[in-house]
Amino acid sequence: MSSPVFVFVGAKGGVGTTTVAYEVAKILRSTGNVALIDGDLSGRRGLALLAGGIRDLDATRAASAIATARVDGMTLTELAERYDAGFTINRDMVEKLAASMSGFNEVLVDAPQPFAAAVRPFVVRATRFFVVLEPTLLGIAGAKSMLANLQRFGIPNSRVDLMTNQRSAAEAVSRSEIEGVLGARLVATVPLIGDRVYAKSLAGLARYIESIPPESDLEGLQPSSKAPIGDRRGEARRSFTVTPGGAVGHGARSSALDAQYDSVKLEIHATLLRELDLVGMGMSQSDAEKLADLRTRIEEVTSQYIVRNNVAGGAEDIARLRQEIINEALGLGPLEDLMHDPSVTEIMVNGPENVYVEQQGKIALTTKRFSNERQLRVVIERIIAPIGRRIDEASPMVDARLPDGSRVNAIIEPLALDGATLTIRRFGVRRLQSDDLVTLGAVTPPVMDFLRAAVEARLNCIISGGTGSGKTTFLNILSSFLPDRERIITIEDAAELALNQAHVVRLESRPPSIEGTGEVRIRDLLRNSLRMRPDRIIIGECRGAEALDMLQAMNTGHDGSLTTIHANSPRDAMSRIETMVLMAGYDLPVRAIREQIASAMNLVVHTARLRDGSRKVTSISEVVGMEGDVVTMQELVKFTQRGVDKENKVIGEFQYTGVQPSCLKRFQEYGITYDSRNLATLAPTGTGW
Repeated sequence: MSSPVFVFVGAKGGVGTTTVAYEVAKILRSTGNVALIDGDLSGRRGLALLAGGIRDLDATRAASAIATARVDGMTLTELAERYDAGFTINRDMVEKLAASMSGFNEVLVDAPQPFAAAVRPFVVRATRFFVVLEPTLLGIAGAKSMLANLQRFGIPNSRVDLMTNQRSAAEAVSRSEIEGVLGARLVATVPLIGDRVYAKSLAGLARYIESIPPESDLEGLQPSSKAPIGDRRGEARRSFTVTPGGAVGHGARSSALDAQYDSVKLEIHATLLRELDLVGMGMSQSDAEKLADLRTRIEEVTSQYIVRNNVAGGAEDIARLRQEIINEALGLGPLEDLMHDPSVTEIMVNGPENVYVEQQGKIALTTKRFSNERQLRVVIERIIAPIGRRIDEASPMVDARLPDGSRVNAIIEPLALDGATLTIRRFGVRRLQSDDLVTLGAVTPPVMDFLRAAVEARLNCIISGGTGSGKTTFLNILSSFLPDRERIITIEDAAELALNQAHVVRLESRPPSIEGTGEVRIRDLLRNSLRMRPDRIIIGECRGAEALDMLQAMNTGHDGSLTTIHANSPRDAMSRIETMVLMAGYDLPVRAIREQIASAMNLVVHTARLRDGSRKVTSISEVVGMEGDVVTMQELVKFTQRGVDKENKVIGEFQYTGVQPSCLKRFQEYGITYDSRNLATLAPTGTGW
């Protein structure tokens, strides 16, 4: 790599390394092209916060695991936006990034302490290391340990410089004492923020960096005469204070600072609510100019308050506070970070204090929380307002959706005894395809090929399963097999399906108004859809009396329909449909209902969430008719679990029962390309142990 690389690393956590690297990069950008690398894998996102580049970085992350964006006049690269994402970043990925970093005047790296393996491609290429320490005895001890670590990496002292960053007004250790104990040069001393020579000391460090040749032994190189060393003389005027010990955890602050910031945010939000309409804006992006003006106004109010009240905190803390206020005013507040995390599939808010997430099928408590019940209610109102829904004591439950298609349910007092409860079922930025399910092990190619043929042959299919078993996701994938030439009508309580076909009509039910009028049910939409000349009807979820209308439609020429239903097994799905038909209020004989079911239904695809959190298609059953008063079914494919491995991952296999599907004749009639021997490639039932 031809560009010189300068690695900034803290002698210990919380010494302000990120702030120093950012401030120096801002100075260097005025004289050349600068790249700034956030190598911290803890997910604190310090550089993104300081540069105001979170959105720009997140926008590029979909195309690459490592995000790079042009932000604040420099090229900013972030290796990991959260802690667990750091585990997906390997050395080869960073090696490729490091090799591509050419054409920059300087490349500055904010490195973690200790060095992670993923950051080592920059470590071995570094022109110079800057070890940042506090001018205290504890700071010297940390720096001594860091220098020993660098030597273990084979980095000579000739490539290491020291710099102090004063974080408190306590009496500091002298420069000669630091250099004498550590045996390295102290090239810069940065005083407290607000000191009259603070900016001067950083500017001197920037000039020193510019004076270092890209390729040099650097042994004995002294600071340039153009790079004056900052000093701590003069009265230290503190604009900000830092809680002793620095940041706590991965991007967290001390509890005392958090408590203070909660109070600050409450006061700022009270001002914003008096002056601005924060409920109606934020979730709807229809008026971009108004949203931009609102964001500008929020930033102005926040900045004025921070300056007027001399709010405590370092530069990173203040930047994070600003971002949190904007998120809470225009977005989902504490949930914003979770909504940008692709590994989070469900967000569950049990009152303002408890926020849970589901990741990889496992539920865990997060450190996120709302300031109070009111803030949580404002977020709920912001979600439902753009789509015309309401929630109050008269109507304390609501189903809604977010612009990205995520499903939302909220319930408040008096039904929710411990405070408002919000549940968000998230869908990924990129919709899963059939190949993705095969890769994840949720289904096998022979099974998916059979289902593809079934959809193309216009079989009526039901996807059954429990809550969170992946029914809607699988319905969306089966819908991708629908021919583009057909007219498709989707009917849902809260629109979630995202079909790629050109001719799609999307219908969504409507709850009653505050006067109790204007309700439009799934059943009403289904009846209306029959007058809209549909080729296919897709019902997001069948859960009530609409089951009767669905059966009628399937039995009157509208075949090829798809829907989902909550059930424990394919056989239970039949019983559930029977029960829902009875909910329509007609006194129909049970046998008549079952005959309708046997005539209308063709396939039942059952999905389940297994004990390790994985989701799989566990059974495919075919409805073949009636025997007496019983709807007869034959299972074609099933997933047999054999146990769990050392990592508690489910071990099992998809098996073919050996029964020849009666729908193969239908495939031939419709001219569907399908090899009937595909299912036979699965293991036969009864094999194994």
